[in-house]
Amino acid sequence: MRRLLVGGGGTGGHVYPLLAVLEVVREAEDAPDVLYLGRSNSLEQRLAEQHGVPFAAISAGGVRGMAPWRALANLIRVSAGVGAALGEIRRFDPDVVLVTGGYVSVPVGVAARLVGVPVVVLLPDMEPGLAVRLLARLATRVTVSCEEVERWFQGGKAVVTGYPVRQMLVRGSREEARRRLGLSPDERMLLVLGGSTGAKNINSAVLGSLPELLGLARVYHVTGALDYERVRSRWQALDACAQGQYRIYSYVEKELADLLWAADLVVARAGAATLGEFPVAGLPSILVPGTYAGGHQMRNATYLKDRGAAVVVEDGELSERLLPTVRALLEDAPRLAEMASAARRLARPQACQAIAGVLREVARQRPR
Repeated sequence: MRRLLVGGGGTGGHVYPLLAVLEVVREAEDAPDVLYLGRSNSLEQRLAEQHGVPFAAISAGGVRGMAPWRALANLIRVSAGVGAALGEIRRFDPDVVLVTGGYVSVPVGVAARLVGVPVVVLLPDMEPGLAVRLLARLATRVTVSCEEVERWFQGGKAVVTGYPVRQMLVRGSREEARRRLGLSPDERMLLVLGGSTGAKNINSAVLGSLPELLGLARVYHVTGALDYERVRSRWQALDACAQGQYRIYSYVEKELADLLWAADLVVARAGAATLGEFPVAGLPSILVPGTYAGGHQMRNATYLKDRGAAVVVEDGELSERLLPTVRALLEDAPRLAEMASAARRLARPQACQAIAGVLREVARQRPR
């Protein structure tokens, strides 16, 4: 594989799996040249450039749930995006194209198919969205996180690889993470993940029970950028002792591995990353699925719950159920240990290497 082109973005759930795979691909002795296609001034551009991945911009737009006039405008953007992607693909001449879901992936996958470059789709979730269902028709292979997802794809296209997790998390250690965070071995830690932009209901539920939660554990709270100032105002009103027990972050990237490894319990949404990151760290979870994007988060959460690794709380019940659920779990050490073991049994730490292997196989089979 001489050259690899990747595409996808819009949310961290579409970008981070690609970056995790690229990390492993670029560490190999026969590392290919790489190009990332995405939207200009976007999350994917910022993260790609932070990780030193060459980036080129194309236009794209979603149509699901849009007003007719806006859907039409976005279809025009998609058409322009296909044209721009065709130009980049002809110039770069990749051996294979890797895309995730989301509307940003569609112009890339369509353009690759038009010029005969094989497409591999990376599906992190338990169920394909609209973009992945379209792209799967064009793809040579679809990599999926677990066996239950294979049923969505016919003709042997699906390959079970696991969810691609960044190597800093795979190589993590609970003892080292706790040392870096200043936690003693017997100190309980609750991690709250509000998402990259913010899960307002989760943040509000934490603030509503904050004194009681701080009586149970040290709380490390990733608020998301949009809700950080509101949470920070509450933090500033605490006394010095409580402030020391309550750490808040707008957003984390490098610190995330330590936070996941050090925590005894996490409260989070149920994006696709929960299927890979929490199991690798052996982390029990309270999952609060978002009700957007076709309800896929509930399917992700149910997968972990049914295997004993998580408790699911619906968004509308969170303000009432958060505190008693956290207390019940943190005060029941055997149950928490069973959930941690159940999570570890689901871990696939070699997922990135497996996906890299699929890419090399598909690239070798490409007729020249």
